[in-house]
Amino acid sequence: MNKVGMATLPLHGGKAPAWLFKRMVGLARPIFTIIYDMEGSNGILRRLSDTYWFQGLSCILGYDWHSSGVTTVLGGVLNEVLNPKEHGIIVTGGKGKRSLMVKEHLKQKAKNLDYNNDEIEKLNEISRLVAKIDNAAVQDGFSLYHHNMIISEDNWAIIQQGMDGGIKKARRYHWLSEDLRSFLDNPHSDISSEIFKDKVLDMASKNSQNCRDVSLDLVSEGSNRIKRYLSKLKDSDQTNLDDFIRPNKSIRLIKIPHLEMPIPFTLKWESLDMAKELALNDYTELLKIKGLGSGMIRALALISEFIWGEPPSWKDPAKFSFAVGGKDGIPYPVNLKRMEHCSKILEDAINLAKITRKDKLGALKRLYKFKKEEKMIFQ
Repeated sequence: MNKVGMATLPLHGGKAPAWLFKRMVGLARPIFTIIYDMEGSNGILRRLSDTYWFQGLSCILGYDWHSSGVTTVLGGVLNEVLNPKEHGIIVTGGKGKRSLMVKEHLKQKAKNLDYNNDEIEKLNEISRLVAKIDNAAVQDGFSLYHHNMIISEDNWAIIQQGMDGGIKKARRYHWLSEDLRSFLDNPHSDISSEIFKDKVLDMASKNSQNCRDVSLDLVSEGSNRIKRYLSKLKDSDQTNLDDFIRPNKSIRLIKIPHLEMPIPFTLKWESLDMAKELALNDYTELLKIKGLGSGMIRALALISEFIWGEPPSWKDPAKFSFAVGGKDGIPYPVNLKRMEHCSKILEDAINLAKITRKDKLGALKRLYKFKKEEKMIFQ
């Protein structure tokens, strides 16, 4: 299914006023009750993993600014509204420090869905892996600061958001376990972004498979061999890796004919040697190594491309952005049927919800406004 729609996510500070948040929670409760009755707990996860539906829900609840706050505020609402007793769902994580508390939240809540300790550990490991993928395997310049893991009895969804302080924009990443076959072959259900970047290192792309394989082979050779490969790149005309290793500035640009990439000045060689000792044969296991970050991921990818001729994908994986979807069908046609289907579900939920006439009319008005703005963009 093609992923299309409107999502402007300028980076805004502050927080939603208490009166608005309270009204959003009050309106969200009956709407999610109806959606649960219609589609069950897994249906709720499917809807939340659809970034168009997520954006529309925020609007009808009253948060109709298309900004970074959509994700964080709606994440807070979900934490207040969704629970195992009524919806068979728990919500973990959140913004800032809460994004790092998934394991703690799982220990507090997951047993309400009959998850045992081993299953809780597995969910926490998945949460950490997904965060590492969007922070290190997908290098688009957006640093994560929000992470929600939403869990039913047999599925999970993850919604996380990163910021690019340089351009003051945010990007939202949606994951869904249902039908997920791999964490590395185009795994996202949606990526919502206003900005579509020309060059993004995407090691989670299916097109990076060979590069991932070479990276694992390189790890098995150890840090000394990697340093020699980097030295070869340093001595070539393609790049200068002196600043890549020398700690004089926190960020440097290494210049390559078809791109420029920021690279951190430090590489934790002990983490690489730890990976070698583990004799890894799965790239996800490499990503799980503590201390092996984005700089080493980039270094291995560059060696793979320029010494072994196996390039990674440099295509931005963002799928949901009015900046890249258009009525002319470039880069893909607008899926108006999908938009209408999502809007119809929201409209039905509003009409069936037991809320005041004033709240119902207000929610429908905001939904109509959202749909109208959407259609104007694509007409």
